[in-house]
Amino acid sequence: MKKPLKPIPKFKSEAEERAFWESKSNDTTEYFDWSKAKFVEFPNLQPSTKTISLRLPQNLLDRIRVQANRLDVPYQSLMKVWLAKKVAEASSRRVE
Repeated sequence: MKKPLKPIPKFKSEAEERAFWESKSNDTTEYFDWSKAKFVEFPNLQPSTKTISLRLPQNLLDRIRVQANRLDVPYQSLMKVWLAKKVAEASSRRVE
């Protein structure tokens, strides 16, 4: 027999709620019946972005722009793809 689910506490702020769920002592299975969960898609959800300033040597930036021109993509988009790929590779190596 399943034990009853705990009620989800009321939170004063998003930060308080985030801290609650990030705490290792709080197991979501005590609050939700995940066997009833449904997959949801958000097709129009745009990931948030943050503008940064990055200093690169001029010759490196020139080489990136040349490569982006060859691929017919904006150089900043190409840099984001490359960075995402490297981060994913680094993350998968650590998990092994």
